[in-house]
Amino acid sequence: MLNKVLLRQGVQKLNKQSTFIIAEAGVNHNGCLQQAYELVDIAVDAKVDAIKFQTFSAKKLVTPNADKANYQKTLTDPAETQYLMLKRLELSKRQYKELFNYCEREKMPFISTPFDLESADFLLNELKLSTIKVSSGDITFGPLLLALSRSNCHIILSSGMTLLGDIESALGVIAYGMLHKTGFPTTEERLSILSNDRTWELLKEKVTLLHCTSSYPAAAEHINLSAIETLRQAFGLSTGFSDHSTGIAIPIAAAALGASVIEKHFTIDKKLPGPDHKASLNPQELGKMVKAIREVNCAMGSRHKRLTNAEIDNIQCVRRSIIINAPINCGEFITEEHLSCMRPGMGISPMEYWNFIGKPANRTYQAGELLSIE
Repeated sequence: MLNKVLLRQGVQKLNKQSTFIIAEAGVNHNGCLQQAYELVDIAVDAKVDAIKFQTFSAKKLVTPNADKANYQKTLTDPAETQYLMLKRLELSKRQYKELFNYCEREKMPFISTPFDLESADFLLNELKLSTIKVSSGDITFGPLLLALSRSNCHIILSSGMTLLGDIESALGVIAYGMLHKTGFPTTEERLSILSNDRTWELLKEKVTLLHCTSSYPAAAEHINLSAIETLRQAFGLSTGFSDHSTGIAIPIAAAALGASVIEKHFTIDKKLPGPDHKASLNPQELGKMVKAIREVNCAMGSRHKRLTNAEIDNIQCVRRSIIINAPINCGEFITEEHLSCMRPGMGISPMEYWNFIGKPANRTYQAGELLSIE
């Protein structure tokens, strides 16, 4: 129950100023439950909003002889197939239940990315997750999108390796599933359903879109943070950022651009064997990133230009007033030689300076006095 409550609060938070930070553990547990517990402990210490894992069965995800990505070959045995690599990184359903319960005890909301329909069913119907993440690689996995959309869960949809049309197509499938509990969406139905205002109301309520560059690690020149606003304007959905860069500067910048969600890989130790450790944050970096993003959120404020209490307190000390620079008698005409503009700002603003030039003094002044209108 705790996980549902906290995630519901988090989903509500997506529409507010504060960034929802997801610590992506992924498969950095290396198939070891105890290591997964350690990752939860790190996430708790860093004060993230949720931790995320990846739930899959290698035999349902990849064919036995499928090749690995280049970065995976570099970081793992290049002769090993993708299937064998993923098989080493699996956790069983029993282990995931134990991991979920551990997160509950530690008050750390648990999210996962399913990579097959059976895993999705397990997360939704056995663990009762209210939020599910869809990886960039599965934005074209129509049957998975349809199943998730019919579950009434909140979907966080990553958009790496896509153009706007790919995202629109995925949203069409999701919208169809939300509105139709049976049947299958044709290409025409996917497009036509998005012309309905009611459809977009549902999508805004149930879908968060993440900009992403599917490169590991992603070079700064490939990240294109400006696309966050493009996606927000194009689809009107809560929009965040799934980051694969090294370091913490880029997710902090994404928060400053208004990303509603930041997802970032982290690990116990970057030197551990495995495909994702090197491009992940260590525990200290994760904590620094969270702290910096919270500071950015606080600093963003509102679009209204207004004075803070601290500024009001400082006005008299740092602004200037019109000061009498040379003695002048009552009725004598004021010249520029009689006036100067100096601190404190307790008197007439220097913006009124020219209004007094050539006018008679209203009383006798000594040098150093504030000009007054009394």
